[in-house]
Amino acid sequence: MINKVVSGPEEAISDIENGQTLMLGGFGLCGIPENCINALVKKGVSGLTCISNNAGVDDFGIGLMLQQRQVKKMISSYVGENAEFERQLLSGELEVELIPQGTLATRCMAAGYGMPAIFTPAGVGTEVAEGKEVRNFNGKDYLMEYAFEADFALVKAWKGDTAGNLIFRSTSRNFNPVMAMAGKVTIAEVEELVEAGSLDPDHIHTPGVFVHRIFQGKGYEKRIEQRTVRTRN
Repeated sequence: MINKVVSGPEEAISDIENGQTLMLGGFGLCGIPENCINALVKKGVSGLTCISNNAGVDDFGIGLMLQQRQVKKMISSYVGENAEFERQLLSGELEVELIPQGTLATRCMAAGYGMPAIFTPAGVGTEVAEGKEVRNFNGKDYLMEYAFEADFALVKAWKGDTAGNLIFRSTSRNFNPVMAMAGKVTIAEVEELVEAGSLDPDHIHTPGVFVHRIFQGKGYEKRIEQRTVRTRN
């Protein structure tokens, strides 16, 4: 069986180059590839196009890459928690494509399935539809959206084995499985790395066939983006 383990994030992202397109799993700050992002910041690659549900916060996640001006274009669904993102957008330093969340997920899925495009009613008649093809099916208009083309997908799982099989925990599952399927090269960081054959096949969310490199991460902060608690009576 092929062993896909690499020594750590630096080796995993060593061939990511300037100007490439990356998918980064996660939703808010849940299930983001923290170790890979930190390694990218350290490496200093630039001109990147990043596909992610959101853009992190000012001092964590993709927000760290934005601070270092490493991101040329951000393709996201929600970006409201990042002041540096807002500044770069308003100043024209950062190109931004905002996409309905379901469309973002389905374009990732289409890439993983080998489908060139999808049709969706989301965005018809809005700014999202400008310059795009619209077709009518059974009396209803649908917008054609192309599948994403990403050079790398960076995902974070709870547990994985040396063959690349992955298990995601609770809400950290989010965008990670569809992105793992979609990247030309998929890099997975995991909290726990075990030997192949150790995982219950019925519990695996992403088969190892989709994963090219895997390593055990460390130092996960697992921040909460908005901590909301009820006032104690």
